[in-house]
Amino acid sequence: MIPKLLFTILFSCTLVIFLSRCTSRASGKKEISAESASIERGLLLFDKNCSGCHNFRQDGIGPSLAGITAALPVEKLLSFIKNAPQAIAAGGERARNLTTKFKNAVMPPFTQLKENELQDIIAYLHTKKSIPTLQNKFSQNAITNPIPEPIELSSLVVNLSALIQMPATDSVSPLAKITKLDYLPGKGDLFVNDTRGKLYKLKNEQVITFLNIAEYRPQFINEPGLATGFGSFAFHPAYQQNGLLYTTHTESAGSAKADFSFNDSIKVAMQWVLTEWKSNDPNADTFKGQSRELLRIDMVTGIHGVQEIVFNPMAKKGHADYGLLYIGVGDGGSTERGYGHLVQSIEQAWGTVLCINPLGKNSRNGKYGIPETNPFVKNAGSKTATEVYAYGFRNPHRITWSATGDMLVSNIGQGNIEALDLVKPGNNCGWPLREGTFVSADLEENMGSVYPLPANDSIYKITYPVVQYDHDEGHAIAGGFEYIGSLIPELKGKFLFGDIPDGRLFYVDMADIKQGSQATVKEWKIKINGLPATLKEACGSQRVDLHFGRDMQGELYILTKADGKMYKLTNKQN
Repeated sequence: MIPKLLFTILFSCTLVIFLSRCTSRASGKKEISAESASIERGLLLFDKNCSGCHNFRQDGIGPSLAGITAALPVEKLLSFIKNAPQAIAAGGERARNLTTKFKNAVMPPFTQLKENELQDIIAYLHTKKSIPTLQNKFSQNAITNPIPEPIELSSLVVNLSALIQMPATDSVSPLAKITKLDYLPGKGDLFVNDTRGKLYKLKNEQVITFLNIAEYRPQFINEPGLATGFGSFAFHPAYQQNGLLYTTHTESAGSAKADFSFNDSIKVAMQWVLTEWKSNDPNADTFKGQSRELLRIDMVTGIHGVQEIVFNPMAKKGHADYGLLYIGVGDGGSTERGYGHLVQSIEQAWGTVLCINPLGKNSRNGKYGIPETNPFVKNAGSKTATEVYAYGFRNPHRITWSATGDMLVSNIGQGNIEALDLVKPGNNCGWPLREGTFVSADLEENMGSVYPLPANDSIYKITYPVVQYDHDEGHAIAGGFEYIGSLIPELKGKFLFGDIPDGRLFYVDMADIKQGSQATVKEWKIKINGLPATLKEACGSQRVDLHFGRDMQGELYILTKADGKMYKLTNKQN
């Protein structure tokens, strides 16, 4: 079986480094296959493993790979994929400069790939010839360091108590692909998902498999692994009475007719599916019951999918928001592929936060309800997607609410800015025209840099983040929570979050979160069981894969996907 790994952003950097050290020349001694079967296998491998960071049209998270086989001998291309750290170490000054430009750490070696798999990828890459780089019309004003002020290290230190080692679901790192922790309304039982399809219930420090989606959905896939598989889950606030649970997961392209699709000329990479599960016994430790599909969305690539669904935990019965399900839908990589028209639109689902009543029936497909309080219901046109609550997101990865009821959406950025948005109904948060408080690009232009806002910016009516940091500090925001617990009084009034790959921990004061300005971000440190540590040290990996959770009492948890461990913020030193 093909190893489920990614040519990460780091692959981008090493590719450019090698290009910088080689003159344009024909391929080396090894021949590049021109067989259609090899090219087709290479295409599948590229889509699964590389497309999250690369395309052949323009720079994305990493550089365009068009024409790379004409610039780099095959032997060197093969060798640096196998041992990129060694290649970077020998890269010289220019290589270091390029590493700085892409703000990446060292790419790990990929010795798991077989020689024939590498040859197939190269065969496919060889079909993509070099094209002129797209130039942004603002290029002369590109900002090299969007936020030059470094994040200040605060005096805050919080102790983490190690709780549970989650079971491994893979033979390669990360072994336990845990991404979300949430609680059962009314009872407080904790649940954690693994992207390979399992929903776990935590009981008496034991891990019980509550639901395995793969057993119910034969089209379930978790490839390529980054932002695919079992995305998110949410228990209905009345679960104890109605037994309803909601999940999102990925299926193969064409598994069923999508409710949101695009022109046939655009290839579908996979589909995201929203499912309702009805338990026969809401008190059972394992799920038994029925399920039904509510919504299906086609995706251009495997990145930026539907990784968040959530009910507003601050909305009690009788509140207008009670029982409404919020769905964070990423742009699916459509903008980087040149399909920007799929985003920045209230007629589409991509790059939005949707809001539905899962118990209703007045949607176009008749499987869920459209709340009458949604912002685009009134005066809706024939093509309006009335599910849309807000739009202009690249990847609305986490959604939460403050104690006062304000919605906060963590939006993972492109190559420069990570953001937290304070979202009101109907807001346009800017992507792909904006990345944070900066111009990104026109929809058809290179999006590798950011630029100053125009003098007439107010006419665009864009809602800007209330918190942001740039890629000098991290690479993907790990959405957190306002602390509303009681164990650690010094955390009161703080919103705690972090950076997914780097594992750095940040906070802002809730009092500073105001529309129209950006709150000051500060870093905090941890002890683990009383001993000073970093999350990188604790999990033994340069990529932490940090995620936050919160229980019914408002206490916070940290998940580190790299090693599958779960911690609780307690300030108790064991």
